[in-house]
Amino acid sequence: MSIVAHDLLLIGFVTPVWVKPLWIVAVGAVVAATVLVAILYLLRLAAPKVGAIAWATGKEAVAQPVFYVLLTAGALALVLFLFLPYFTFGEDVKVVEENGLTLIMILGVVLALWMASTSIADEIEGRTALTVLCKPIGRREFILGKFLGILGPVVILFIVLGAIFLGSVSFKVFYDARETSLPDPTWLQCQVEMIQIAPGLVLAFLEAVVLTAIGVAISTRLPMLPNLILCGSIYVLGHLVPMLAQSAVAQRLPLVPFVADLLATVLPVLDHFNIYGAIARGQAVPPFYLLCAAGYCVLYSTVAMLLALLLFEDRDLA
Repeated sequence: MSIVAHDLLLIGFVTPVWVKPLWIVAVGAVVAATVLVAILYLLRLAAPKVGAIAWATGKEAVAQPVFYVLLTAGALALVLFLFLPYFTFGEDVKVVEENGLTLIMILGVVLALWMASTSIADEIEGRTALTVLCKPIGRREFILGKFLGILGPVVILFIVLGAIFLGSVSFKVFYDARETSLPDPTWLQCQVEMIQIAPGLVLAFLEAVVLTAIGVAISTRLPMLPNLILCGSIYVLGHLVPMLAQSAVAQRLPLVPFVADLLATVLPVLDHFNIYGAIARGQAVPPFYLLCAAGYCVLYSTVAMLLALLLFEDRDLA
């Protein structure tokens, strides 16, 4: 046996089992980053003005301390989740997965709302938007560029925290087996757990995109604090719509069905994306469900952006 082959074999035995599946995470992160760069490049070719605004918005957001504060806080929280006692009688991995998905989604939304407020509402109030629009850039290009520029750092946050999260899931499988004196899991078991939870990251990102589009629309008229309050209310009500619809059927009250139908029509039904608990319990997510969720995200985000364009079209910038 050659020296190189011997060293590779030795590494294979020494490397912890939870580390071996992480090559999938590395490949996925590289692919996601490559897709992001390719989309930005194609955008700047197809729509140079929109692409320039998107690039400037994303670059400015990544340079801000808030971006790194959220990134660091998310990474530390994901590591902390690994060692907290949950007293779930062997189901700690599922709790870590559900908490991790919720945390990443919330941090992505907070980042998006902060960026929408600083790059749209503050620029309107500070007359910076008027200076930009004095150039050959239309209001529609301005809003679309801002929206896409806000999504860029959100994607970066999801890539970084998503990679840490999937690695922590792999480690948690190994760690819990040691803590409960069970036989050490194989690297394949860690890999299966990681792959199983990956669709949850996709759904969390789609939910963040919907709330980002809503935040952009609100930012054309209101500053940061009202934006946060309204989007927080929409987030809560968006998850309560299915419950209200069930109550309408059960109670048979005349007002409840009307309110439930009104909320279901106007507000996003965010429960389409919130199946983290089911994913953490091991239920597979069909590709068709992901496709339908993506279609709903695109549809509602398009409606929210049309509303943003309408609200910004007659906004007095002087």
